[in-house]
Amino acid sequence: MLRLMFIVFIMVANLAACDKFSSKDDKKDATAAPAKLVIAPEDILTIRSNALSSGPVVTGSIQPERKADLRAEVSAVVLQVLKENGDVVRRGDVLVRLDQTSIRDNVQSAEANVRNATQALDQAERNLQRLSTLRASGMTSLQAIDDAEVRRNAAQSELSASKARAVLARQQLERTIVRAPFDGMVSDRKVSAGDTASIGKELLKVFDPSSMRLAGRVSADKIRMVSVGQAVSFRINGYAGQEFRGTVTRVDPSANDVTRQVEVLVSFNNGKQPAVSGLYAEGTIEASTMQAVTLPETVLVRSGDKALVWRAKDNTLNQVDVTLGERDPRTGDFEVRSGLADGDIILRRPSSSFKNGQSVELVSARPAASAAPAASAAKGS
Repeated sequence: MLRLMFIVFIMVANLAACDKFSSKDDKKDATAAPAKLVIAPEDILTIRSNALSSGPVVTGSIQPERKADLRAEVSAVVLQVLKENGDVVRRGDVLVRLDQTSIRDNVQSAEANVRNATQALDQAERNLQRLSTLRASGMTSLQAIDDAEVRRNAAQSELSASKARAVLARQQLERTIVRAPFDGMVSDRKVSAGDTASIGKELLKVFDPSSMRLAGRVSADKIRMVSVGQAVSFRINGYAGQEFRGTVTRVDPSANDVTRQVEVLVSFNNGKQPAVSGLYAEGTIEASTMQAVTLPETVLVRSGDKALVWRAKDNTLNQVDVTLGERDPRTGDFEVRSGLADGDIILRRPSSSFKNGQSVELVSARPAASAAPAASAAKGS
């Protein structure tokens, strides 16, 4: 019995000693400095002062400057449509053929009338000359000559009218062939073979894809800030991630009666423009530009109303409060009004494992076996 009690006493003493040493180790770990953070050039962002643009917002759609709605100029049946939507056309290409049967008959009838009127005029001229000869010898009256002149003049008028009707008939015949007015593309086909095309009926639309521009609108209370020649940056639906640049080429002198917005036309710069019309676009007219420190959204750490970043300075990592200003609609970056200066180095990808006062080391290249991002290195600590 005494032997058993002695063994139990020895075990309790050993456990107490283990707990004592374990507690000391825990305290030592808690007070130890965080491990050094190794970062690569791609993990950091050097702050630079950038041009921050501001101005009125412009919204609208992409529209071609050169476009044509081709309509029927004669009443006829559509025989053939030679182009489809999206087909490229050259100036003078035949797009639509209309039935020429009845119009060709009109041309033949008008030309026959011209021939008859020409013959009638020749006969009236000869009759007038004959009567003038007889009058010289006193064998006819002055009244007969006057009547002959009246008939000759009427024949001349009839010939002129017949020629005009013939010209009109030939023009009508030519209008049964609808041609492209300029180099471009078919955008909207309205008819098919067999349709009846009355005068004024829309056949198809053609536009020049190289003449695209932004037909935008600006709020009337901002129009005083807009003038011809200002730069414009905008984005277009369907072209995600692309920024387009343009220049204000015209400002409408009157506002819309309903929306109270003013139309503004913006041309594309550097020939970079979409080939599709009607796309929605939104951007900013750069009415004013200033130099400011800017930050992308991804480097910010939000804490309530505060915005913070991790700055590496003197080989030490610290969290810094920053005061943000306006957001640049062109790039999405925020203006930094205080907290950072030109040349400061911050981490691109913040992590919750970062510690204030943590040592950092910038390496120019990392071995393949240890090419882990900064966040992973911090977690390993």
